[in-house]
Amino acid sequence: MFYRENGQFKTSYRKDMQIFPVVQDRWVIGALVLAAAVLVPMLASDYLLKAILLPFLILAIAAIGVNILVGYCGQISLGSGAFMAVGAYAAYNFLVRVEGLPLIVTLLLGGVCAAAVGILFGIPSLRVRGLYLAVATLAAQFVCDWAFLRIKWFTNHSTSGSVSVGQLNVFGWNVDTPADRYLLCLGFAIVFALLAKNLVRSAIGREWMAIRDMDVAATVIGIRPMYAKLTAFAVSSFIVGVAGALWAFVFLGSWEPAAFSVDRSFQLLFMVIIGGLGSIMGCFMGAAFIVVLPIFLNQFLPWMGSVVNMEISTAAVAHTEIMIFGALIVWFLIVEPHGLARLWSVGKQKLRLWPFPH
Repeated sequence: MFYRENGQFKTSYRKDMQIFPVVQDRWVIGALVLAAAVLVPMLASDYLLKAILLPFLILAIAAIGVNILVGYCGQISLGSGAFMAVGAYAAYNFLVRVEGLPLIVTLLLGGVCAAAVGILFGIPSLRVRGLYLAVATLAAQFVCDWAFLRIKWFTNHSTSGSVSVGQLNVFGWNVDTPADRYLLCLGFAIVFALLAKNLVRSAIGREWMAIRDMDVAATVIGIRPMYAKLTAFAVSSFIVGVAGALWAFVFLGSWEPAAFSVDRSFQLLFMVIIGGLGSIMGCFMGAAFIVVLPIFLNQFLPWMGSVVNMEISTAAVAHTEIMIFGALIVWFLIVEPHGLARLWSVGKQKLRLWPFPH
């Protein structure tokens, strides 16, 4: 809206001009959630649900937890796989040692134990940062791997070192089919996405971002670094721990410590970088990319090899996958640090203005 002041034309910005795009985005997200809850279980095959959608949802939940710590609070962590393992084994011990405990409570208690361990290993963040903090969190990975492999109490004295869970039941609902497992994970994903979105908009979320941008200035204006960093570690580890329990109970069913190795920690960090640091939607984009890309390469590269009369082995496909991940991480860090979420946002803005350039 234009108006004249002191002989010059100026524009006034009205906040209500942005109401329609915001409402439109909410309608789109609501429609996607409704389709995911109603249409996908009806139309998707068992293979699609078990091999693609289940790991996508659980890894997206874990990526949300990592993004809170790395993207919003700026604390580099390489121990996410350890926190997933803590959540899985803690939930397993609650299940076998406390009779009659509901499954949802069991999974959440696994997250609480992971939060406690996350706070313990987050204490070094009060003194160190950057690469030194990454090494300190990496120590959590090796400590947890050793503990779950050597201390038999965590595995209920299993002779093979692996543990398993039986039929899952949620308040009388037998979660046995792939569609049931998918709906359970979808419910957790929606709840944690809403929780994280509201947390980062709250006062504690603003404190996390202030610590991320400049911790010295944040301290000067009255923000307590110890409180902000440890709460970020606690919330992040809680969400990652619940994701680890879901990964073990719902997706694997039977697992051992190798299921939560350091490769899992790097995988979650790659999701956050590719999807977008400081973006909840980017967590889902990064998880989808990480889950779908190996399946695409396993189908596409052998086909390309057959076209040019060249045999491509499984090892070559695995090495190509690692090289593509590395190249994409370097590209995103240099060209677009905010990842796929930023590219999606820019694309939406251009479509709203199209065909007019301004």
